[in-house]
Amino acid sequence: MVGTTGPLTTETILDTAEQVLRRHGPAKASVVDVARALDVSHGTVYRHFPSKAALRDAVTERWLERVSAPLRVIVDEPGPAGRRLHDWLVALSTTKQSMATDDPELFATFHQLTIASRDVVDTHVAHLADQLSQIVASGMAGGEFAPGDAATTGLAVLHATARFHHPAFAGEWGRPGLDAELEAVHDLLVEGLRPR
Repeated sequence: MVGTTGPLTTETILDTAEQVLRRHGPAKASVVDVARALDVSHGTVYRHFPSKAALRDAVTERWLERVSAPLRVIVDEPGPAGRRLHDWLVALSTTKQSMATDDPELFATFHQLTIASRDVVDTHVAHLADQLSQIVASGMAGGEFAPGDAATTGLAVLHATARFHHPAFAGEWGRPGLDAELEAVHDLLVEGLRPR
């Protein structure tokens, strides 16, 4: 039981909801379980989140934010777009793969949550594609990449590298040589983006 000693905050509820989801799994975890762990009524939790779905979406959104927030630094770095594209792809892949290997139970739980939270996931994917688009656009503006539609290219890069960061491929992430395969895909993408 977590209990509360002061005003109940959204962050405290989300932290507790994560623990409850880990313990009971997405299928069985309920708002009542979260409230019980906080030692409050379920009505108190509902004052912060109007439904079980809203609470799950908020937990999922926060988890996905842990993935995408550090990538922002790479987008904003100076330097060649090809290098930043490389660093961004490696950071995303490493983060997702570490989450899956360091805490496979929690990763599986969040993967189940993302399947149920399509709007949250769609926003996350759009956010990642936008970050890639910004890197690509800077490469186009500097002449490193051929002119084109940066938004379409950014999304294409995200899809082309899905095997290294999409949870559906988590079963392959422990294979030897995966890092070298990502390097090869990156090199191929950058070569395809160069001016002719």
